[in-house]
Amino acid sequence: MPSSSPDVFPGADETTPSYSQYFSWINNTNEGATEAQTLVNLDFFRWLHDEFGMVLDIYAFDAGTLDGPSDDYGSLDRAKFRDAFPHSFDRVFHAAQAMGTRLGMWLGPDGFGETDADAEDRIRMLVHLCQEYDFVLYKLDGVCGQLRPEKQDAFVRAMTACRTVRPDLIVLNHRLPLGKGLPHATTFLWEGGETYVDVHMINPVTAPHNRAGVLARGLPPHLTRLTEDHGVCLSSCLDYWEDDLILQAFNRNLILAPEIYANPWLLRDDEYPKLARIYTLHRRYRDLLIPGIVLSEDRYGPHAVSRGDETTRFLTFRNLSWEPRTVSVRLDASIGLGEGESVEARRFHPSERILSVFPYGAALEVEVAPFRSCLLGVTTGRFDEAGVTGADYEVIHDLPDRPVTLRLLGAPGGVDRIALATDGRAFALATLDGQPVPLPTADAPLVVEYAGPALTQPWRRKLADLAPCPVPDDAEALYEATCFSGDNNALEVRELLRSGPTRIPAVQAARDAFLNQPVFKGRGLWDRWMFDGDDDTFFRRHPHVETEGLLRVDFGEPLTLDRIVIRAGKGFEATPGAARGEVSADLKTWRRVDLPSNGLEFVGDAPEGAPIRYFRMRGFPEQVAEVEGFRDGRRVDRSKWRGSTMFREYRLHPAVAAWSATFTLPEAPSGSYLAVAING
Repeated sequence: MPSSSPDVFPGADETTPSYSQYFSWINNTNEGATEAQTLVNLDFFRWLHDEFGMVLDIYAFDAGTLDGPSDDYGSLDRAKFRDAFPHSFDRVFHAAQAMGTRLGMWLGPDGFGETDADAEDRIRMLVHLCQEYDFVLYKLDGVCGQLRPEKQDAFVRAMTACRTVRPDLIVLNHRLPLGKGLPHATTFLWEGGETYVDVHMINPVTAPHNRAGVLARGLPPHLTRLTEDHGVCLSSCLDYWEDDLILQAFNRNLILAPEIYANPWLLRDDEYPKLARIYTLHRRYRDLLIPGIVLSEDRYGPHAVSRGDETTRFLTFRNLSWEPRTVSVRLDASIGLGEGESVEARRFHPSERILSVFPYGAALEVEVAPFRSCLLGVTTGRFDEAGVTGADYEVIHDLPDRPVTLRLLGAPGGVDRIALATDGRAFALATLDGQPVPLPTADAPLVVEYAGPALTQPWRRKLADLAPCPVPDDAEALYEATCFSGDNNALEVRELLRSGPTRIPAVQAARDAFLNQPVFKGRGLWDRWMFDGDDDTFFRRHPHVETEGLLRVDFGEPLTLDRIVIRAGKGFEATPGAARGEVSADLKTWRRVDLPSNGLEFVGDAPEGAPIRYFRMRGFPEQVAEVEGFRDGRRVDRSKWRGSTMFREYRLHPAVAAWSATFTLPEAPSGSYLAVAING
């Protein structure tokens, strides 16, 4: 925790409004960013700015841009930096400045060398970044080593000099004992946790999605804002990222909020309005959100917080159970509201809805969905927000001098009667699905009918209890079906497949910049590199995973093949006699394929007879450059092929218990999914 000192103002205090931030960790790792990739990333945020009005206060470079791990301290004159940033930070600075964004950077705490001259060089560089490029944030991380005790005075001089030109410089302290320099740090890393979902942050309970662990995070001691929670990871297990960001921005509301990192360009196109809306809504009310009170857990659930002033409050709730929870909100001083005749209430998340105007002191019933968060706004005045009464909606566009666009969120087959809430603005016309309609008012509401058959059952419901049963005779086939339907791709690749293609050029450019990095390709994290015709790319078995995994390839359809060829990555030497292949059409009956090797290639003759779809192999190379199939001497199309390398053989861990249930699913709303809860 940063120390308080009457002589040091560490860039911010508990009353400083939050800065919104993005930082580049996992978009690049310790190899560092480049100018070209950073400019593409900034174009993405510029698109969010121009399209939705989203303002990003800070774009921060993470590891490797200047300083690297293990006391690898860099400089602006170093060849590594010049190669990556041939124009220093000039172009990046101007691109950020054009949309109101300032820069920040991950650094090590030391770098002051062995002599006074070395220390002064380091100090001059840090001041130069603040003075010439308006750097407003330095993240100091123990990954780069520790601050030597004899260099604490140099660190103090550096921070003092930087704040002479940038008094609002934020200094993040990640796991460092800074000694004399501690009062100059703005924050500490709360719980010491990195929020990379399913890598550093996992679920503590069985849940229907992977973000239950981050939704379960509590509150900093005494609602301290001068800490950092590492923000919201947008690189893995993206479902319900918005619930995570709501709690980060409106519940904890730290000095960096809303804060995201990694690869937001992996979201679906329809999710960007929500991302921008969270940022713009927080920015509009950020001065109000500074003071907060923790609400009764018995009444409001775990870690519920109310933030705001006597006129307007924003309340955040969460539900970490499988059943909906109804919260009864007292619209009075118990949540921080001052006296008033009436209270307007709006739900801002998960969807937006104008709830109504209630008498002061009334109890408002709010449902919080299972494993979701909820944001409620209440005011004794009125919200200056466009919306409609009578329906759930999402704000797509709400910018000056542009049409307001709302997406209505009705159930299939449902009917809503909506009226426009104008927030004092005068609107000339309205359209619904592109067709002109009369401006809907309370006296003359617009009837909206939603396409599709009406649901006859709740969209969220329990279907069955699993009961113990004998292990089925085809357990191995079921296991293999699971392996062949799964993958061992990078989490980012999985999210790319989850979100699908984009129609937005700035999003596509940022995706391409990430996926085409030499360092990303060099890690061999995508099965498609076994089927791309390029021997310089490869898919690998992760070296930290047991070697009992099999190479599995699903051809996507039954094929008649003459030969199967597996080509190793360059430099691989085969182990004689270790390789063995098998093929199957149905995952039940397997036929052997001999795979003799010449050192870099394994070539097997496919069994004659019926077509095959599945191939598995023991003793495969750690790096698989290509898997090919041939018929009549010609390589077959591989566009449908998929592969994995890390799932082990069934015989090593055969099934010892089983459970089953039978149910009928007469309807499945669009976007729904089955959750099978296996506690253990």
